[in-house]
Amino acid sequence: MRKIILPALLMFLSVSAVAQSPRLPNLRLKSINGRWLSLLDYKGKVVLLNFWATWCPPCRTEMPELVTLQGQYGDRGLQIIGVTYPPERRARVRRFAKSIRVNYPIALGTRANKAEFSSDDTLPLTVIIDREGKSRGVIRGILLPEEFEERVKPLLK
Repeated sequence: MRKIILPALLMFLSVSAVAQSPRLPNLRLKSINGRWLSLLDYKGKVVLLNFWATWCPPCRTEMPELVTLQGQYGDRGLQIIGVTYPPERRARVRRFAKSIRVNYPIALGTRANKAEFSSDDTLPLTVIIDREGKSRGVIRGILLPEEFEERVKPLLK
């Protein structure tokens, strides 16, 4: 009986550990500049994967602050990546990004891309990813300065 229970228990524990692993999918998206972006390209950086839309007022309000954060903390390893939430046209996204001088990459996303991180329709939605490529949480709505200080800044040390 022991010979059966121990392997079954070990198998259950390893499957359970994998199911709880915060490893992220290898998200690969086309940027608004026509280049491919992959989360794997940013390993070693703290990534804020920000889902947004040009038609979303809170998203438009948040973006100038994200531009400031990228400029202020980019040399410490912060990388913000904007991912549009459909429907979006590349030309419209490019015009908007240029108008506010976005200094981080923006990719055209799909509903399925966002669904890998959250099942609700909240925008903006920011996924915090540590230097090892593990999810450290999701922020629904505008990223507040207090949340950045508490949840993101410690990962930059």
